[in-house]
Amino acid sequence: MYKKIGIAGFLFMGIFIASFTPHHKKFYTIRAQEGKRERKIREKILNDIVSFRDYVKDSLLAESGKAHVDTQNIRRIFLQSRLLFKAFEWAAAYFAADLTDRLNGPPVQEIENADLLDSSIARAIDPMGLQVIEGYIYPIYDEGDKKELINEVDHLINSTKYLVSFFTDQQLADWRILDAAKLEIFRIIALGITGFDNPLSLKSMEESAAALKSLREMLPAYVKDGRKNTLLQELEKSINYLHQHTDFNAFDRANFISHYANSISTGIAELEQGLPGEKIKYNRMLNQEARTLFDTNAFNVDAFAPGAEFQTTTPKVLLGEKLFYDVSISGNGTRSCASCHRPELAFADGLPKNTNIHHPAKLLRRNTPTLINAALQSNYFYDMRALTLEEQIWDVIGNKEEMDGSMDTIVEYVSADKTYQSLFSKAFPGKKNLSNPVSSNYYSTNIFPENYGREINAEEVVNALAAYVRSLVKLNSRFDDYMQGNEQALSASELKGFNLFMGKAKCATCHFIPLFNGITPPKYVVSETEVLGVPLSLSDSTLDTDRGYYDVIGIDAYKYAFKIPSVRNVDKTSPYMHNGVYQTLDLVMDFYNNGGGAGLRINLPNQTLSKENLNLSEEEKKDIIGFMKSLESK
Repeated sequence: MYKKIGIAGFLFMGIFIASFTPHHKKFYTIRAQEGKRERKIREKILNDIVSFRDYVKDSLLAESGKAHVDTQNIRRIFLQSRLLFKAFEWAAAYFAADLTDRLNGPPVQEIENADLLDSSIARAIDPMGLQVIEGYIYPIYDEGDKKELINEVDHLINSTKYLVSFFTDQQLADWRILDAAKLEIFRIIALGITGFDNPLSLKSMEESAAALKSLREMLPAYVKDGRKNTLLQELEKSINYLHQHTDFNAFDRANFISHYANSISTGIAELEQGLPGEKIKYNRMLNQEARTLFDTNAFNVDAFAPGAEFQTTTPKVLLGEKLFYDVSISGNGTRSCASCHRPELAFADGLPKNTNIHHPAKLLRRNTPTLINAALQSNYFYDMRALTLEEQIWDVIGNKEEMDGSMDTIVEYVSADKTYQSLFSKAFPGKKNLSNPVSSNYYSTNIFPENYGREINAEEVVNALAAYVRSLVKLNSRFDDYMQGNEQALSASELKGFNLFMGKAKCATCHFIPLFNGITPPKYVVSETEVLGVPLSLSDSTLDTDRGYYDVIGIDAYKYAFKIPSVRNVDKTSPYMHNGVYQTLDLVMDFYNNGGGAGLRINLPNQTLSKENLNLSEEEKKDIIGFMKSLESK
């Protein structure tokens, strides 16, 4: 998992940044390198941050400390605070993401050192910021929470001080400014209009308009000669549309994205591409060149490969495909990867749980997930324990219940086969060993007699299989056609379903568009988990005993947490949930509509899914299911 800076790291960063003053040499160096346009934009960002800090201190903190708090007044002040935050969100989230999480991060515990092999080092970091504060004043304000509320507002003010220090001493580059602006459009599309960061107040449209207004004030600096520009006109129209359509449940998100937001992100991308000079190339899953989230080449399938030498090539894919269907890589020669990942079922298997390779009467621990688009995530298995596809494949092959294979035996087998010899030579030309992607004791090196033609090793076997899985990325559904301009691709019912999915039903606050899995936009780095409260069976509504991510990370907040899967191709990948408890989408919709485990009277204090009834009608549930079926890959 993406390694986040913990509280100690934040404090160190704040002290380090705050130690610089205008008298320091570094300050003058940055000023000398910074252009006039960049300097003006940085100064605007700073002014917006200071305005936010001062308002929170003078208004929100003052109101919170009153002997008798006026509920309506503190809500009004809180909502204004959020609007002021949205004015600089685009820059703060891009240049100082960890600091910004302290201002508006999710109201759940985050994990520090979650990417370390020793789970005892991992620790929970308590949430803080606007979303936590929202929980104290919505849906009701409780005077008994006054002390906690004041503490949270104090944290907010102090965190903002670090952000001020950061931008005082931060050089901005034109291409990064425009990249940040484009990502803010993607953030609005995927998070802003869904209620992701204001699930209780639901002022999503007003806040999205405030974010766009800030971009509208900044972007004219990049429009040549001050002439009227289509981009600026589109921004103005979008802001007006959001102001005119503020009802959260009724908002037409399909129309907003396809007729407004996509045009804006495209316009910003064109400005960025027109800038002279070199740009740093990031290795992130969302390609920097993407004009919209729905471009055919928007996502990089190799973003989470262990290193450059592990990236996908056609020869690797051809080799991996042959290995994928070869039963000889299993311990008893009866099971291939395709035995449990069937192409006609979107590379799932249609079973609640598959069987033990040696004991068909025994079931495996969890449901088999689809491999379609599996590369577009940062963790693997329902419990998130594998960081790469290579590691996931190694785990499955060696698992005594799943394939019970031996890498030594597999390497010996393929090394003795002339067809495999040829395929490996083409897939890994001139390569004898790949560097270790995980740890010194993770992979073994296998050297065989020279008469096999070349040395084949275990790393190459798993990398070839991973390359084949990476070739299974298919973002080409009817939904994608619609977002790429074909307005006839979705029916009226499916469009209603999309708008419900993105709004009232709150599906998109976990299954983020356009991937519809749990990897968080707009940078698409961190794969999230959710605690749902899944029952043991349809007839036994007690909590399933599988503790999921907790058994990997050992933090109480993550008991019964599981990775959020994609709902693309969901019509072919039943049964659903980590234990395959629900055979149909109707049952899944009922589970969510009734508040997950809470609706089944399961006592699960750390349930992260809202425990409230969504109040979806039968027709609305049908429309949502219809929309999800439109996500089937061609």
